[in-house]
Amino acid sequence: MRAAWAFFIIIGIEFCRLKHVTMKKMFFALVFIASSYFTVSAQEAKLVSDCTVFYNVAIEDSKANPPKAIEGGTKTVYIKGNKSRIDLETSRLKQTTIYDSNSDSTIILKEAGNGKYISYLDNKRRKEINKKYEGVEFVNTNERKTILGYECQKVIGKLTDGSTYYVFYTPTIIASTSEYEYQFKNLPGFVLEYESRVGEGNTKIRYSATKITFVPVPAVKFDVPEKGYRVL
Repeated sequence: MRAAWAFFIIIGIEFCRLKHVTMKKMFFALVFIASSYFTVSAQEAKLVSDCTVFYNVAIEDSKANPPKAIEGGTKTVYIKGNKSRIDLETSRLKQTTIYDSNSDSTIILKEAGNGKYISYLDNKRRKEINKKYEGVEFVNTNERKTILGYECQKVIGKLTDGSTYYVFYTPTIIASTSEYEYQFKNLPGFVLEYESRVGEGNTKIRYSATKITFVPVPAVKFDVPEKGYRVL
């Protein structure tokens, strides 16, 4: 940071040596250079090992009948070192997915009605569940937008079955566990908005980040209940 300010001072001195350069012109020139510098610096990629991201879940387009189980839902993603946790809550379902990249294992907790279920997945089973995302190709577009202060690039995910979905991700945030969500594992950044399809592809769901924090995530978030759940 000190080196940066020294650079700006040197530039200012050189401006003063030029003819027809007023103090006002010099001031605005330095402001422009400084703002450009710090904007670029702010957009530099950083590895994040502790963060929490909150998303709203909304239906974009529906032909399925009925999609009420998803409408008005929320999603929360927790990242801590080699672990991730995803909480999805809707009016009819509460699901928690805990992934450990070191052991390459996944635990899914579900609450639906009066039922509480738990599933233990190894790498093979996880790939089977996410089979439709194997071979996904992300195609860049020229569209960008700012989400929560981060400039995001829009890409189109093309699946092998011919279906597509859009994703907005920021390359300035790199999660310490790249497979926090299987369908995004090959993207060089963090996803802050995306589209998903349910009901045989007839319902489009939009997940939009509403808040991000970098406060350390409590380790207890990744504890797994020892009883009270039926094993599936």
